[in-house]
Amino acid sequence: MKNKESKKVRLFRRTSLITLIAVYFLILVGGIVRSTGSGMGCPDWPKCFGSWVPPTEVSQLPDNYKEVYSSKRARKNERFAKYLTALGFDKTANNILNDKSILEEADFNKYKTWIEYVNRLIGVSIGLLIIATFLRSLYFFNSDRVITILAFSTLLLVVFQGWIGSVVVSTNLVPWMITIHMFLALLIVALLNVLFHRTDQKSHSLKPGRSGLFKGILLVCMFTMLVQIAFGTQVREGVDRVAVMFANASRDQWIASLGLEFFIHRSFSWIILVLHLALIYLMRKYGGASKLVNALIVVVLVSILSGVIMAYGSIPPVMQPLHLLAGTLGFGLQFLLFLRLIGKETALA
Repeated sequence: MKNKESKKVRLFRRTSLITLIAVYFLILVGGIVRSTGSGMGCPDWPKCFGSWVPPTEVSQLPDNYKEVYSSKRARKNERFAKYLTALGFDKTANNILNDKSILEEADFNKYKTWIEYVNRLIGVSIGLLIIATFLRSLYFFNSDRVITILAFSTLLLVVFQGWIGSVVVSTNLVPWMITIHMFLALLIVALLNVLFHRTDQKSHSLKPGRSGLFKGILLVCMFTMLVQIAFGTQVREGVDRVAVMFANASRDQWIASLGLEFFIHRSFSWIILVLHLALIYLMRKYGGASKLVNALIVVVLVSILSGVIMAYGSIPPVMQPLHLLAGTLGFGLQFLLFLRLIGKETALA
């Protein structure tokens, strides 16, 4: 009987881990979508140009396809504006309704369409994995109900994230909606980390009396990482504006045209590096979860290095999704490490 129970625990952990990895893969693909300017490759949602399989040639679309999908987005934005007004965000609602650029339809590009379509297919696959995670969490309903509740909460959050994704499309990639989309992804990562950790039967304790020190430093690291990600989304919005200004040409001039947020983001990376070097020094000195800390410092270095390459290499498109992935992966590792430092009270006994 005990072996059967252990097998179910391992199966749940494996499913939650696969789902977590898949979410990170989606974040990477999302970075590719944005770096290639494919976010509006499909002007409607959940279908793409009104079909479950998108077209490959513009001849497959009606002559007035721009007007058709622009009007559809306008109707959806009107509904979204009503929600915002009901919540008290009247100014934001008015901005969405009065910004005519939101309804501008881009020319059909089969490559951008299929990049976005693949992104959506991966999103659907993750939805199925989340459902599988919830179904397998039902095994713990009597022994550890928190696992089932968290798994169900993750499922609801993924559904909400899907709706937010549709709003991102209908508002034609309004920057602040993309930022919300990003932080919801981080919340999903955090919940999946909790599910993975809570069924961990191994001990990850530190030497007595040192856990408080690590928790404090790690909390500061997590906070600064989230702030850095927030700055990063602002820089990304600035890059999008500059790209339009230069008609996606003269990339060597983009950095010089960015605002103060870029210089804050660049300088803040040094704070991130120093804090994580201090963390790895203390972890090596006092022991505990050293492999996870090593992985974290590698990810932080990759994030900083990719940022340097973008800053001094005319923002090569291939670096943008890597930079995004490193930042979000860094937060996930931080959060998992924090859960381990909390101790056994958050793990399945």
